[in-house]
Amino acid sequence: MDMQLTRFSDLALRAMMLLAAAPPEGHRVTTGVIAARMNASEHHVAKAVTRLVALDCVRAQRGRTGGLFLTETGLSISVGRLIRLLEGDREVVECDGDRPCPLLAACRLRHALAVAKEAFYAELDRYTIEELAASPTIPLTMIAPLTR
Repeated sequence: MDMQLTRFSDLALRAMMLLAAAPPEGHRVTTGVIAARMNASEHHVAKAVTRLVALDCVRAQRGRTGGLFLTETGLSISVGRLIRLLEGDREVVECDGDRPCPLLAACRLRHALAVAKEAFYAELDRYTIEELAASPTIPLTMIAPLTR
């Protein structure tokens, strides 16, 4: 089995990392620029950024000097917490949906998967966006195209 994030969470995490790794003040980072760097739809990136703004992880400033900026919350939030907020508390597998599993009453797999999911989040709780972006793994020349 493979723990996989939704595309929405993936875009949100990548946007956070790009914002954290962007050069300091004086450079403008927009949703369009992030979408171009990630080869993603600007519409999908905008939805992810809107959610990050609602979570107080990103500040969006309009106007000539506007752009997207990480907040203190955005820098200090643990990656595990952020993913929980973005993904919600979904089950790893759907056991009791429209077609419930016939083994549901005596199944131990559901508990094992829940424990594994918590271990996944617990490991990601060890890292903040700021820590992960502290020493970028990509050269600054790769980040420079983010700015306009």
